Amino acid sequence: MMRWIYWLGWMSFGAAYRTLFGLRIIGEENLIKEGAVMVASNHQSFLDPPLIGNLYRDEMYFLARKTLFVGLGKWVYTKWKAIPVDQERPDMASLKTIIKLLQRGERVLVFPEGVRSPTGDIGKAQPGIGLMVAKAGVLVQPVRIRGAFEALPIGSGRIRFSRITVTIGPAIDFSKEGLTKSKEDYQVIADRIMKEIAAL
Repeated sequence: MMRWIYWLGWMSFGAAYRTLFGLRIIGEENLIKEGAVMVASNHQSFLDPPLIGNLYRDEMYFLARKTLFVGLGKWVYTKWKAIPVDQERPDMASLKTIIKLLQRGERVLVFPEGVRSPTGDIGKAQPGIGLMVAKAGVLVQPVRIRGAFEALPIGSGRIRFSRITVTIGPAIDFSKEGLTKSKEDYQVIADRIMKEIAAL
C-alpha cells in the first residue's frame, strides 16, 4: 500500500512538472543511483521535494515541516516517506533519523538552508547537514533548482507557469578531505556543499 501511494504521487507530480513547467534536467549522468547518498539541494518552493524525488526511479526520504503532519496530511506525508521536523524548536531527533537511514543504505533529500528562500537566491547552509554527512560517511549529491521560486514562491498560494530546470552535479566524497568530526568542520562541510550547489 505504501509503495502504491508513493508511486501514484511520483507519477502525478512527474507528469505535472513535465507538462506544466517544461521540466529540464541537466547532468542526469551524475546521479548516484545505487547505495546510500545524501541529495543536497537549494530550497525555493513547496514544489522542491517531489521535484527532486522525480529524478530517481526508486524511493527516497525527505524532511517536512512538522505542522504538515495533521489529519490527511499526516497519512499522505508518511506514505511519501517524509520525516517530520520542528522548525521552531529543532532537535537531534530528525538528524539522528536521517543518519540511521543513510547508514543502512537509503537515499535522503536534505535542504542545507533549512527553509525555503524568501527571494529565490541561495542562502547560507546550516551546520546540521555537515554533522549528518560526517556521522553517516556518505556521498553527497549536489543539485540546483531554478524556476521553482517563480512557479510557487514562499507565501504564495497561486502556481505560475514558469520553466523549471534541475542541474545535477558530480557527487562529493568528504571521506577523502581529512575532516574531523568537530563543530567547526560541520560548518566547513555545509559551506562546501552550498558552494558546489551555487556553482551548478
